[in-house]
Amino acid sequence: MLFKKSTWQHLRIPFSFYLMPIYCFAIGTSGVFIWDTALLSFLAIHLFLYPASNGYNSYFDKDEESIGGLEKPPPVDKELYYAALLFDAIAVLLGFLISWKFALMMLVYGLVSKAYSSDKIRLKKYPVIGWLVVCLFQGAFTYAMVKQAHLGLLFSELLLWEHLFPAILSTAMLLGSYPMTQIYQHKEDAKRGDLTISRILGIKGTFLFTGIFFGGTTGGFIYYFSTQFGQLAALFFPIFLLPVLLFFGQWFLKVLKDETKADFKLTMQLNLISAVCLNAFFISLLFGIQLGIFKVG
Repeated sequence: MLFKKSTWQHLRIPFSFYLMPIYCFAIGTSGVFIWDTALLSFLAIHLFLYPASNGYNSYFDKDEESIGGLEKPPPVDKELYYAALLFDAIAVLLGFLISWKFALMMLVYGLVSKAYSSDKIRLKKYPVIGWLVVCLFQGAFTYAMVKQAHLGLLFSELLLWEHLFPAILSTAMLLGSYPMTQIYQHKEDAKRGDLTISRILGIKGTFLFTGIFFGGTTGGFIYYFSTQFGQLAALFFPIFLLPVLLFFGQWFLKVLKDETKADFKLTMQLNLISAVCLNAFFISLLFGIQLGIFKVG
């Protein structure tokens, strides 16, 4: 093995599955599917860029309690730091195989993720700024990055409304869901002095905040799909999300009675259900377009 077991654990490669919906959204709404470009961009982002960010974050956080995708994180050492840098470099190099624009965007993403976690800058300790930065780059920026890679767009073309609006929706989706990923970490974040958006909202407040954002963002997606891909696509979107809504509602009722139910295990279950449902819809959208089931434009 190139690295120790603990290093691989902190890179959390399987956790990239939870971040796949933005990639699938960008590919699914492209109207075309280019296999080699799609595969290469997927590998660069999900096997190297995201794990690099995970590892870098873990190295500086030195968590002792559960973190995303890792219930019992082992101690970290300098090897994790160098592994994260290596994965970042590989991601950018793979990006160059697609285009220098894609590689540049990968580099920018990596630099921002370091600013988020590094002890010298640590945007993470600023609740609103940290929340906005994460959701902007994991959402709109990643959507634009994948779109650029897949369609070979100019940077100026990414600002066209047809690409900008779904990018905004990507960030809006994360603005609501991201606080839920912090809900079980209040104690750990307090020990480090990190005042996250979820700590400000409180446990019940985080659920309410996410629920309100979920409703508003779902409406935005329905409008987008109805205008771009027809009423049938717009109808299918909330149907695919029903399992997420049901799980979220049942979990919230449990938390209202006992706040300790806002734990790592149930958070990961919600993340998994959300990722499966969203990925399934966006992949279905892609094939529906190819088969002529959904119209384009």
